[in-house]
Amino acid sequence: MNLFRILYDDRLGELSYLLADPVSREAVLIDPHGRDLPVLAAMLGEGGLRLRWVLRTHGHDDLQPGEFERLAAWRVPVVQGLAREGAWRPGADECLPFGNETLQVLATPGHTAHCLSFLWRDRLFCGGLLAAADCPLQPLPADPGAMWDSVTNRVFTLPDEILLFHSHTRRARAVSTVLEQRCWHPWFAGLPRDGFLALVASLAAGDAQTPASAPESTQLALP
Repeated sequence: MNLFRILYDDRLGELSYLLADPVSREAVLIDPHGRDLPVLAAMLGEGGLRLRWVLRTHGHDDLQPGEFERLAAWRVPVVQGLAREGAWRPGADECLPFGNETLQVLATPGHTAHCLSFLWRDRLFCGGLLAAADCPLQPLPADPGAMWDSVTNRVFTLPDEILLFHSHTRRARAVSTVLEQRCWHPWFAGLPRDGFLALVASLAAGDAQTPASAPESTQLALP
């Protein structure tokens, strides 16, 4: 059985993820935070795991000075969409191996200009793409048009049963599905592209309230 752990910061509503191949003991961290490095190091050591990649769906390094440098201190590739010295910027749909497993990189800009998502088996780690309003550092998309295209053309075209994991949440809800978000996401379901852009513009102008989050559903038990 593959190792999968969710780390939740209940103060900031931030989520990070640990994946590992149990045979090779190679591990991946998705959206870790520099302040959590001691805890993450202890988790890796306890499991006898060797870190292979640090994956970032997005970052707000301009508002968090030194964050990239703290993550780079792991001395493994830091994968992100934003080009900068020391970062590994993957190609379109590149696959990243860890042990006998692979993750596929999807370019999903919108929440920030260079957002990535990571597809592993039946799970997509999509950062702030579908939970932009929950991000305390940037509650509105940096590029609304790109966000619409990323969500509708890259995420909502995946099979209904794909599990979606975010990097932000206000209610400790870590997982939903493509079907649920396609049908009930308050920003995307039932709106055409022009309607979505008008909604974001009205939010930015302060003329409307952020739509309520998608409805709760039963939490899924995951291995």
